[in-house]
Amino acid sequence: MTGVDRSGGEGRAVGPLLLGVRHHGPGSARTVRAALDAAQPRVVLIEGPPEADALIALAGDEDMRPPVALLAHAVDEPGRSAFWPMAEFSPEWVAIRWALEHEVPARFIDLPATHTLAWGRDEESAGVDEDGGPTPADKDGGLVSADDQAGSAPGPADRGADEPDGEQADGSGAGLVVGPSSGADGPGPGPGPGADVRVDPLAVLADAAGYDDPERWWEDVVEHRGVADGDAFAPFLGLEEAMGALREAYGSGGHERDLVREAYMRLQVRAAQREFADDVAVVCGAWHVPALRQKSTVAADKALLKGLPKVKTDMTWVLWTNRRLARASGYGAGIDSPGWYGHLFSAPDRPVERWLTKVAGLLRDEDQIVSSAHVIEAVRLAETLAAMRGRPLPGLGEMTDAVRAVMCEGSDVPLALVRDRLVVGDVLGEVPRSAPTVPLQRDLDRMQRRLRLKPEALERELELDLRKENDAERSRLLHRLRLLGVEWGEPVASRGSTGTFRETWRLRWEPELSVRIAEAGVWGTTVFAAATAKAEADAVAAQGLADVTALAERCLLAELPDALPVVMRILADRAALDADVGHLAQALPALVRSLRYGDVRGTDTRALTEVAAGLAERIFVGLPPACAALDADAAEEMRRHVDAVHGAVGLLGDAVASARGEDAAVGPGTTPGESAALGHGDLRNRWHGVLRVLSVRDTVPGVIRGRAVRLLLDDGELVQEEAARLMGLALSPGTPPGDAAAWIEGFVGGGSGGGMLLVHDERLLGLVDTWLTGVSAEAFTDVLPLLRRTFSAYEAGVRRTLGELVRRGPGERGSRQAGGSGIPGFGAELDVERADAVVPVVRLLLGLDRAEEDAEGDVGANKLVGATG
Repeated sequence: MTGVDRSGGEGRAVGPLLLGVRHHGPGSARTVRAALDAAQPRVVLIEGPPEADALIALAGDEDMRPPVALLAHAVDEPGRSAFWPMAEFSPEWVAIRWALEHEVPARFIDLPATHTLAWGRDEESAGVDEDGGPTPADKDGGLVSADDQAGSAPGPADRGADEPDGEQADGSGAGLVVGPSSGADGPGPGPGPGADVRVDPLAVLADAAGYDDPERWWEDVVEHRGVADGDAFAPFLGLEEAMGALREAYGSGGHERDLVREAYMRLQVRAAQREFADDVAVVCGAWHVPALRQKSTVAADKALLKGLPKVKTDMTWVLWTNRRLARASGYGAGIDSPGWYGHLFSAPDRPVERWLTKVAGLLRDEDQIVSSAHVIEAVRLAETLAAMRGRPLPGLGEMTDAVRAVMCEGSDVPLALVRDRLVVGDVLGEVPRSAPTVPLQRDLDRMQRRLRLKPEALERELELDLRKENDAERSRLLHRLRLLGVEWGEPVASRGSTGTFRETWRLRWEPELSVRIAEAGVWGTTVFAAATAKAEADAVAAQGLADVTALAERCLLAELPDALPVVMRILADRAALDADVGHLAQALPALVRSLRYGDVRGTDTRALTEVAAGLAERIFVGLPPACAALDADAAEEMRRHVDAVHGAVGLLGDAVASARGEDAAVGPGTTPGESAALGHGDLRNRWHGVLRVLSVRDTVPGVIRGRAVRLLLDDGELVQEEAARLMGLALSPGTPPGDAAAWIEGFVGGGSGGGMLLVHDERLLGLVDTWLTGVSAEAFTDVLPLLRRTFSAYEAGVRRTLGELVRRGPGERGSRQAGGSGIPGFGAELDVERADAVVPVVRLLLGLDRAEEDAEGDVGANKLVGATG
């Protein structure tokens, strides 16, 4: 790359200064800066959409910190969008910053986004791309973005904005599809006629140099190469000659989009030359340099641009992350190690020592034993490996091998952490507030600042106490964003608390959320208004009853009082028309959860209570006949519905009773809806009646009958003697073994609760034991999988205790009901004195003493107020 004859006295060719680069290459970024310092051009032209020219000045804002990206989206279809990512080590970003620092105009010269986005839409409407394959719309729903690359031969709209046809990871032509194609003059020399070969220029050049790894060749030739005095242009001249030879050998690929883009860029370069003569610097992908250097007429270039489709577009700067720069994210122009490249670009000297010091600091923060001696030995090993492999400096491969051997003791587990945190990294850029945004984005930014919820690339958990106003507002914001399809936060199970006053969220900001916000902007200019409109539209479009009930729950969580009446009206209509008991049973739990959330958030849920109670009544009537004549799979699904309804009715009964109490307190002025709530009576008693019917009806599958008996027993509606009698009937010799096994699964299945019943009730365990030992060998083989599924759900301690009880036999087990009688180490009766000794500790753990002290304090304060009143 350096052995190029140069006719210019200063090492640069006549005409504009063409700086061919690799996108996101720190070596290219350094040489671009050196070349610009040496040439001092009067204008800098950069590969990118011209609509972003007005945004270039924001790159000099003190609040702008890469990685960032230019985002273009169609005004009428915000989901149709494209990104142009830039990191601090991207040559384009370095060129922009150099121009701003030297007060030199900078302009983007690539094909305008108004054509790029419209071009992709027209291809999708045609149903095929230019290679005859499926269009991106068939692959990703029409989202045109730089991080959605798919297929072995993507069409124009399938690539990111900085991954043009014939240009991928190296920014200089990787991914080129060569061979005959419509709209092309035909292939150049190289592959035979009809060939359609994807060529990676880096791989070709690396192979010619004797390397089997293109990345390692690039590191040795570019990234580890300094810029000698007076030799700032040599790398670009060498790379231009190499790309020219490749294009002569493999042709341009014949892609219409590449030809059109290069024609447009040539026109812009000519326009700049008319204004600034040859004091023009062009920063573009190295693959395009030979095309920009070639002679062509203005008329020929304009002919290629004639008749291009257009679409109205908006552009802005958005946040980006290192992870989205990585090739592993699916970004076609990505790199393997953005964190490592950022280090190479920013390290002033001794990059090996500085990198290994970073690694040591990370491992020490994770409580790994790493000392300065480890760093010294790792540096020595990395340098030795580089010398043995014939490399000028240790690369990432040598660094990784040294870290694994010296700091990680051969383990890949801590090495994975190093790759995740340092080699890739969690860096999230920043964009100044003055950057143009859609109104919805501005409202979200304002709320994020007020609620102190800063977007971060690193995943983190956020604990919210809904009794605190700020946390409650945070919860409402996150739920509203989820309604809008902006999945910034994901609710997860709270640790150590099951109360409805606490929420746990897992937050992580991804760059594509900016597109989702732009899409959601059609619903409103504020988060509240947009979420309300979106919820109403979703309710109208919902297909099933369960969808509407889930939406009602989300409206309560997001606190959207204007949308809730619309959702409730549609919910009542759908519930009245849906006769499927399974659908009703699936919808009821979500409604009841909504009642609980409404209580925590102070929302009036009387209308929701009325709908839920009516839904429960219809389930009570329709459930027994719906449980008849079911096969095994349908019976298991119905058993799950019975469990869900049972839990929901317990909570719903409290809500209805509460509503009745409030209505009674109101007196004769109750509304018709409130009076209706009074008419539902005791839902629990009616539900228990339904369970009794299910427990004795022969046409009901055994798994449902057994579950009904278990639920009645748990609620105290069935004495143990009656439960034992029903079990004896179900396990009698006349019952087919499969039905009996299903009854057992329904009764004692579903976790350790059923196992504890057998541990503490000798009669039930004896019935199961007697039935199981009496099953024939042939039938035992059939029921074994069902029984194994039932008993494997128990905890290990429960299974061990049951095994010990069965081993001792009926004569040795003794009663499990009397204290701990029959178990080694336990007395025949409860020791009340020893039990009382732990009461203070239990009260302390449960906070009962503090609660009583607080109550006494409140009483004392009230007396004091009364005395001084």
